[in-house]
Amino acid sequence: MSTPDQRELPLDPPPRRLFSCSPSKLMTWVDCPRRFRFTYLDRPTPIKGPPWGHLSYGTSVHNALRAWWDLPLNRRTPESAGELVRTGWLVDGFRDDAQSEQWKHRAATQVSDYVTSIDPEHDPVGVERTVALRTDKLAFSGRVDRIDERGGNAVVVDYKTGRSVPRDTDVRASMALALYAEATSRTLRKPSRRVELHHLPTGTVAAWDHNDESIARHVRRADSIGDEALQTIQRAKPDDDADAAFPAKPGSLCAWCDFRSHCPEGQKAGPAHKPWDGLQS
Repeated sequence: MSTPDQRELPLDPPPRRLFSCSPSKLMTWVDCPRRFRFTYLDRPTPIKGPPWGHLSYGTSVHNALRAWWDLPLNRRTPESAGELVRTGWLVDGFRDDAQSEQWKHRAATQVSDYVTSIDPEHDPVGVERTVALRTDKLAFSGRVDRIDERGGNAVVVDYKTGRSVPRDTDVRASMALALYAEATSRTLRKPSRRVELHHLPTGTVAAWDHNDESIARHVRRADSIGDEALQTIQRAKPDDDADAAFPAKPGSLCAWCDFRSHCPEGQKAGPAHKPWDGLQS
């Protein structure tokens, strides 16, 4: 007969599995579970469509702005910034060489103009810095374009090169920027509540100063999205109909989808965009 000391103690429940994610992974789930499956679950990954010109343009700009901070202080000039764009230019997705050259010149000018507003002696806290946070449901990580230190606070800066000019309300509504701010606070152990979008084509800076509650609302939304995605993944069985388990959400985004050729619903949503359609006229 066992004594109280000899009785087996109840086992603790196994730790909850966290959903590993980035902002793009969360938003891909929101936009289309089918595209989420193609991007993050299917192996080998289905063959993508042709590269996009606007992504080559945006990546070239981001790469140049990152490399500019690696230059010696005496070379951090607008001229050097433009040259970094020209030497690192990506040529995929443009209609022809002439269009690529036109956009290379435009991007070099935008980056040169942009760095005139930056103090080259004031090094950021981070450039393309990876930050992370954990919640009860998420293991989140992401890479911030730039983190400035202003008055003891870490400011999240995200570069934008798209057509639409961002507004302060866009920044306030951005779950990704809010998560970056909270992850920056936890990673750098500095308060981080200000987030900014810097739109290079127009020089616009849209900004928002979060408080603890507004950050918490965005974190709760991310938790909900991640939990829904994880539960769907865990319910799916190998012999299930994958298209039914991860349904498409046909709409305007289908015209831009890399996996459109693998999705009958997306093909029916309308004609596909050409690789250079995302560029401004």
